[in-house]
Amino acid sequence: MDIINKYFPDLTYPQKESFGLLEDIYSDWNSRINLISRKDFEHFYERHVLHSLGIAKVIQFTNKSSILDVGTGGGFPGIPLAILFPEVNFHLIDSIGKKTKVVYDIATQLDLDNVAVQQIRAEELKGKFDFIVSRAVTSLPDFHKWVTHLISKKNNNPLPNGILYLKGGDFVEELKSLKSKYEVYDLNKYFKEGFFETKKLVHIY
Repeated sequence: MDIINKYFPDLTYPQKESFGLLEDIYSDWNSRINLISRKDFEHFYERHVLHSLGIAKVIQFTNKSSILDVGTGGGFPGIPLAILFPEVNFHLIDSIGKKTKVVYDIATQLDLDNVAVQQIRAEELKGKFDFIVSRAVTSLPDFHKWVTHLISKKNNNPLPNGILYLKGGDFVEELKSLKSKYEVYDLNKYFKEGFFETKKLVHIY
């Protein structure tokens, strides 16, 4: 939890309380369903919570914005972002029912009334969102194809509406095949821990 306070020193008391509860809630669920590997769980706040919050170092969502988290898995990046932006609406989806059940329970335990959870594939979803967020569920061109129809054309935020995709490693070839504009942000500019050395946030718009 200290690492969250380090990079987000202006959290309200309710936000600190919610972030503080995350580890115990996830630990309890992780003992029943393998959401996060044991090796990774030792670095829960750094590799999952803080990584998700990397998006907030690039953009501060405007109140009432609508954000779709595709392939949310255990609720990342959607749950940490929903805690940080209580006036923003988050819709978390995954095609695997047992994962959406867990995420719904986590959102309920944290009293996150700005979170909706649904078991559905992105290609089948209807509606419009300001941003689509995700943590590397597939290649960028494939992901772009799945979700492009869900992006609203009405911009209300500092950055143009589009995709905010957390990704690591070398994906230069994937970017070359995109037919949209994009910007790549190095997360190691914001977070000094070694884990973030190769981590990026890609904004596709």
